[in-house]
Amino acid sequence: MTLNSDYDAIVIGTGPGGGIVARDLVDRGKHVLILERGDNNPTKGTLPQMMSRGWIPGTQMPVTYSAKPIIRGITTGGTSNFYTATAYPPDYDLLNRYGIDIRSEVAEITQELPIGPIGDRLMSPAATLFMRSARELGYDCKKFDKYIYQERCLQNCDSCILGCPNEAKWNSRMLIDEAVEKGASFIHDATVKRVLVEDNTAIGVEYSSHGKTQKVFAQTIIMSAGGIGSPLILRQSGFEGVGENICGDPLMVVCGEVKGLDGTGKAPPMMTGFHLKKEGIMLSDLHMPRVLKSLFDLHAFNFNKMNSYANVIPIMVKVRDELSGKIINNGLINKPITTADQAKLDLGESIAQKILRQAGATETYSSRVMSAHPSGSVKIGEHVDANLQTKYKNLYVCDSSVYPEPLGLPPSLTILGLGRRLVHHITQADGLSPSQHADHHVESAPMSM
Repeated sequence: MTLNSDYDAIVIGTGPGGGIVARDLVDRGKHVLILERGDNNPTKGTLPQMMSRGWIPGTQMPVTYSAKPIIRGITTGGTSNFYTATAYPPDYDLLNRYGIDIRSEVAEITQELPIGPIGDRLMSPAATLFMRSARELGYDCKKFDKYIYQERCLQNCDSCILGCPNEAKWNSRMLIDEAVEKGASFIHDATVKRVLVEDNTAIGVEYSSHGKTQKVFAQTIIMSAGGIGSPLILRQSGFEGVGENICGDPLMVVCGEVKGLDGTGKAPPMMTGFHLKKEGIMLSDLHMPRVLKSLFDLHAFNFNKMNSYANVIPIMVKVRDELSGKIINNGLINKPITTADQAKLDLGESIAQKILRQAGATETYSSRVMSAHPSGSVKIGEHVDANLQTKYKNLYVCDSSVYPEPLGLPPSLTILGLGRRLVHHITQADGLSPSQHADHHVESAPMSM
């Protein structure tokens, strides 16, 4: 086995999982290399930049009846650049079934990050009316916790989904910046080809950058390339069965025009909402930039609605889908909407329409189905154990790919909690030298491979 290592740890990917692991490992004195496939340019909050980072080859989901688009952010911070910044609580009961408890880790993170409900200053008339109308119909609609530095957040701003240029919306790029400031090495525009393995132990990574292929070695490898990227790299590293029977969180946007709605249409998305856990459906307000709404209207052939904006209440319907489909090696996803998935979408659309009519809308219209949060592609209990370690010693996975079951919920706080827990596991042998740490075996929960 190769014993000489360049680093204590290599972190592949800079989304919430990679970000928290890299930053926390550096805080614990580890020599860390971070590899990111995308760019590290400043965030502008513009549609062209967002499209170049989130709508590149490999981000379309072919399904049985249409092309279902999915955002996959490939840049420092990953998709957290474009997320709605909703800090939704993890499903602790689900994780407990797999021997995982992240309550203490999530409690720590909640104190460290700018997490809390949106203030009244930023609440839009549309979100306020949506919440009131949903409550009048008996739904437990309330403000969601958000990752927002609210003192920096501008009123009548629509750049959340495009990428906040004011750093009002927290994202994992900030964790990477902290890690680098504290001594981590960082290489962007680096495409990881495979994990290097000797004697069933991960020892390094092969990656290409600016036309050159290089190898780098470490005692611990953490894969955090996302629900699509992680299984693809693992396949190239000798894994079979990853990237199959996955989750995708199908969603649609249901809109209604309300006369006299005194707003601009510009506000943070997902300020309020509710989750029907038994039904597997979440509804929330979903403000978006005018140009994105117009694109969604165009995609759904709602041509006469493309100019409607300021007086519109947009409601997102997201559902917990069934495990199905697979990630193809070119990065595309073959995942049909199942009959059960469609029934949930239909029910959610019907509920949204009722809320809009309660709010005063006389007509409603819907987008086509999109998708968010590709996950479940490297499952806990099947491909990684309860400590997120793969069949290869010292190779871990920490991102949405490890979900063992569909969630249908914003995943970032769950991933952050798993990342903090993983760092505790990796560093529980502190006191050993780096070379000793490389050969130290830590018992972990069994899994099927």
